[in-house]
Amino acid sequence: MALRTPCTRLSKPALSSTPISTSSPLRLTSSLPAWNFTNQHRSMATVIPPVTQSSTSHNGPTAMVFMNMGGPQTVNEVGPFLSRLFADADLIPLGRLQNYLGPLISRRRTPKIQDQYAAIGGGSPIRKWSEYQSAEMCKILDERCPESAPHTPYVAFRYADPLTEEMYQRLLDDGFGRQGRAVAFTQYPQYSCSTTGSSLNELWKWRIRLEGKEPDGGGVRWSVIDRWPVHPGLIEAFAQNIEAQLATYPEDVRKDVVLLFSAHSLPMSVVNRGDTYPAEVGATVHAVMTRLAFSNPYRLCWQSQVGPSAWLGAQTSDTVMAYVRKGHTDMILIPIAFTSDHIETLYELDQEVIHEAQKAGGTGVKRAESLNGSKVFIEALADVAEKHLRSGEVCSRQMGIRCQGCKSERCLEQKRFFMNTERDVKEVIR
Repeated sequence: MALRTPCTRLSKPALSSTPISTSSPLRLTSSLPAWNFTNQHRSMATVIPPVTQSSTSHNGPTAMVFMNMGGPQTVNEVGPFLSRLFADADLIPLGRLQNYLGPLISRRRTPKIQDQYAAIGGGSPIRKWSEYQSAEMCKILDERCPESAPHTPYVAFRYADPLTEEMYQRLLDDGFGRQGRAVAFTQYPQYSCSTTGSSLNELWKWRIRLEGKEPDGGGVRWSVIDRWPVHPGLIEAFAQNIEAQLATYPEDVRKDVVLLFSAHSLPMSVVNRGDTYPAEVGATVHAVMTRLAFSNPYRLCWQSQVGPSAWLGAQTSDTVMAYVRKGHTDMILIPIAFTSDHIETLYELDQEVIHEAQKAGGTGVKRAESLNGSKVFIEALADVAEKHLRSGEVCSRQMGIRCQGCKSERCLEQKRFFMNTERDVKEVIR
């Protein structure tokens, strides 16, 4: 049976005579012209007016929703943050004991993690950077894509404020609940079921809870930017930060500095069922090294393992210490799967890994700056979004196929929702 969902169109039928394309399950019609790039919750008492278009913005306004893990802004928010994190079986699968072990682990880890956040200033800067990046991106989009303007920035975190449900309620309060257009833009450049997949599962859940399966008026019209691991602007931003750090070494040793790309690890149970994350992180690393003309020796390693189960390795901390013992005292750590600073960069890499390496003799171990406020990176975000808005696509082709070992009904239903119909999803998955 076909699922009827609001994201089968990007332009409202009443506003455009362009027929709906059925040639591809992933494409939507769009009246946007071609473009060349350079480098409610609805109250019974209050009626929320729908978003409306102007003569110059016949496909707008557009909500641009940045999805990410999030982080506690204060030490007191660490406990709730960890509770949500360890309750998420997509990120940390604990089997049938998830509801018991998750709260137990989060309570035991809270004091230690509170100390870590205190050591980096009392909270995570990820919300500050997410709000800044999304707002700056939307300013660029308003200039480049007047047809879908104004572009309104929203942030939806999986484990910290603003949570997905808070963002969704804001969308409804702002009038997007009656065929308003929204783009779910993952801030994990490399797709994983544990990160982007988890955020999309949460978004789908709250869509059902707040709007219903078939809401009156059609509901928010969603499309998804689900991965962008080798976008040229992303690669350029990483490369420039690496080059800036390489320039701090004496010229006679610069070419021998080891580049260590570090990404958040995954449980091997997730990797072995076919998650695409390791391959996509590898693709990002290779693209960056191609841009750098393979100027230095390099390796990819993995950080932030939690618990005794097997995780993807080699671990970043072990890698750094092994190379120091082998005589490689000059290394640059590059957070290749993060788009801004947070606890994994500011504490784990800066205050644990680098500190321990320097104590052991690795006096030349440093870290490349995170992307944060990089103008090159923000231009890249705008380019990714612009291409998506003009493409007419609901999501990437990759999103249509599940992991080889996936047995999650929630994952299947989420994909059915975002890809329009049950029939279309089954065609792609097969």
